[in-house]
Amino acid sequence: MRLAELRARSAEPDFWNDPQAARNTSRDIAALSDDVEGFDRILQRTSDARVLMELAAEEGDAGSLSEAEAEIAAVEGELESLEVLALLAGEFDTNPAIVEIHPGEGGTDSQDWAEILLRMYTRWAERRGFKYDLLEATAGDEAGIKSATLTVEGRHAYGLLSAERGVHRLVRISPFDAAKRRHTSFASVDVTPEVTDDVEIEIGDDDLRIDTYRSSGAGGQHVNVTDSAVRITHLPTGIVVSCQNERSQMQNKAVAMRVLKSRLLQRAREERMAELQALKGEQRDIGFGSQIRSYVMHPYQMVKDHRTSYETGNVQGVLDGDLDAFIEAQLKKRASEEE
Repeated sequence: MRLAELRARSAEPDFWNDPQAARNTSRDIAALSDDVEGFDRILQRTSDARVLMELAAEEGDAGSLSEAEAEIAAVEGELESLEVLALLAGEFDTNPAIVEIHPGEGGTDSQDWAEILLRMYTRWAERRGFKYDLLEATAGDEAGIKSATLTVEGRHAYGLLSAERGVHRLVRISPFDAAKRRHTSFASVDVTPEVTDDVEIEIGDDDLRIDTYRSSGAGGQHVNVTDSAVRITHLPTGIVVSCQNERSQMQNKAVAMRVLKSRLLQRAREERMAELQALKGEQRDIGFGSQIRSYVMHPYQMVKDHRTSYETGNVQGVLDGDLDAFIEAQLKKRASEEE
């Protein structure tokens, strides 16, 4: 059994002689353990449902029948989730994700919308038990944010969040409009896989411009009085990354370099995909109407994904991080298109 082999390997005295290999093995052990526990849980719930069905049949117990139906529904839900995870077999699907959020045109409303999206993704991470780290956030002029970058670490974090890449549209009565008119706001979400140390990305020193600045904070005794925040510009591509979350300039630079490498890797992958699309003669329109999802709060309540047509009337639930149904629908659609 693969899991038993990996556990035996982790118990060997020289296991940590190669730290990177040890971390990879530990990650594989955790992933396989989750799989085994998931299947064991499904088998147990299936067995429980069978017993309840037998009780309902023998004794005419309506309560047992109701419990059995609930167990069967739960098993079906867990099986669907496992099926979705089985679709995540891409090269970087198991990597942590780097999520970048930027408001579109629309001033304060769009900046506020970007901050709402940031909260939505952190809530989603919490619901799944994922770890997230806010690397950078630039406050808006009056409210909201001008940009934010966070990393999300958990099983298949990138594979799952890759379904969220695109433009998100909000329709609501603006809280910043004294006339209480309806406004439409846009914000973009970009998701890239965080690269590990074993992925080689060549970056020349002359290709970088590194600027330092004072980190923003809450003030008081914890205010950062040193120029520890780091902004790195990759001159050949114009890619800019920032980090202000760590305590020292050196730490912020290391994190920013990791984000830059991830962005460059994603850019190279997108260029290869664009070349393939060009060979196929396919073209995509970019502009108004390119949003992947609309969140409508007025004159009715609905969140609709325009790629899959999946929708729900529970807007607040979605904004509180209930995104799994949208993500699963998009991953299934993507898999069907690749067949």
